[in-house]
Order: sequence, then structure tokens, then C-alpha cells
Amino acid sequence: MRQTIRVEQVLRESVCTPYRDLVTRSTGRAVRCSIQQALAAGAPVVALLDFSEVGLVDFSCADEIIAKLLLDGSGGTFLMLQGLREEQLEAIEHVLSHHDLAALVHDRVSGACRPVGRLSADHHAAFESLQAVGPATAPALAERIGWNGARSAEVLVALARLRLVQVEHDSYSIPLA
Repeated sequence: MRQTIRVEQVLRESVCTPYRDLVTRSTGRAVRCSIQQALAAGAPVVALLDFSEVGLVDFSCADEIIAKLLLDGSGGTFLMLQGLREEQLEAIEHVLSHHDLAALVHDRVSGACRPVGRLSADHHAAFESLQAVGPATAPALAERIGWNGARSAEVLVALARLRLVQVEHDSYSIPLA
């Protein structure tokens, strides 16, 4: 199941403000708590946090909302960010790197996802292969990319731990793929 959460709407409802900017730690905390309640009520497999109507996203709000949702684990939900402008993504990537986290950014037009945050070249290569070719087991990915099985397994387990890929019957795939 997929749930789209319009972050601007959550901001207006939880802080009762006419503004579209995510600034101050207390604002971020209020928005995060509202998002957590929405996730708990719907129990989605994938939650798309839509930032398309949000103005500024400062570091403290990115930390309070994105980093803390990811650190919390979100009840097993895969979080995806969409509708981000470049300056919003810069603040979010800075916070993700600081916490050694990663998140998925979803492109509504193409339907593709890309990981952002602190990731190695191996993480990106494995993710891109799964995105381009589809689900794979660790041995199948190793064969696709030309890696040994241990390297492939290690990278896939790391991607799963970061909640960038889902695992089903030893096969790894991109959520929403």
C-alpha cells in the first residue's frame, strides 16, 4: 500500500500557519509528529512525502522531520521524498550525510527513484542495477555487475538496512518499482 503525505498540508494543519516554509526545530517536530500519526493510522508500505508545495526547508526542519523519521524506522514503512527543489534537497542531503543516513527521492514524472545521502559508489551501482534491470538476489546482482558474491551481498544488506531496497525471499528490489 502507498500513502502520499502532502508536507505543506501537514505544516498548515499542525502549526496553523499561512506560510509554506519549514523553519525552526519546533515546526519540524510538530510536522514530524503529525506525519508519524498519519503513518501509524494507515500502516503504508511506502510513504511518499510530497514537498512540491513547500517553500524553504532549513537544516533544523530537515533534521527534525527527515532524519528523525528515518532514525525512528517509521514502523517498517519505506519513506520516499518527492517534489523537492534543488535548494530543499541540499539541506536534506546535508542532514542525511551528518547522520550517516540515506533516503529515496521519487520522480513523479519518470517513476524512478534515486538514493541520496551518505552512500558509496558500490551502493549507487547496486541501486542503479536494481532500478534498471529489476529485482535480484545477491548472486544474480554479482553476476550482473561483475562482483564477487560476498561484495554483492554486503552492499545489498546495507541498502536494505538503510531502507532503500526491500527484501522478499532473498530477492532485493526498489520499492514502487
